[in-house]
Amino acid sequence: MASVYPPAPPVLKGDDPIDALLSAHGLRRTAAARRVLGWLLAHPDTSYTHAQLQESLAGDHAEPLDRVTLYRLIDRLTQVGLLLCRVDSQRVRRYQAMPASVHATPHFECQTCHRDSPLAGALHAVDLEKAAQTAIESLRALGYTDMHLDFAVKGVCADCATGAASASANAGPAA
Repeated sequence: MASVYPPAPPVLKGDDPIDALLSAHGLRRTAAARRVLGWLLAHPDTSYTHAQLQESLAGDHAEPLDRVTLYRLIDRLTQVGLLLCRVDSQRVRRYQAMPASVHATPHFECQTCHRDSPLAGALHAVDLEKAAQTAIESLRALGYTDMHLDFAVKGVCADCATGAASASANAGPAA
């Protein structure tokens, strides 16, 4: 069955990197796609819910995206691997630009500010990487495909913890 959309124009040298990413993944280079992917690439350490992303994009003083268009767009960007979708402890989907190496990258997800911090320096990442690769290879041998492993530690980051601790100390004792 032929595509309804015309083929994407070739990416020329000097084209915008966001356009190049969209074209390389078979997506149309629409203003909405450029805007959403550009925003998420500009904020790589933060994951956003659909509502937070819509609010953030509305704050950039451009024409607002309707929620259905945004849902469809983040779904397509996730399907082609440009966005990472995680479900937090309250079962809320959060999206962020796909990190360079997500197959077994351990990371810390702050439940307060929703920043993702890589833990490669804090943990023995080589051991985790080997364990993840072994698990993926074992599953692949059983016929599973298109896998990635997400190793996430969830909690409150040091910045939020010290902010919360100093805020409660400044508030004084409860009456």
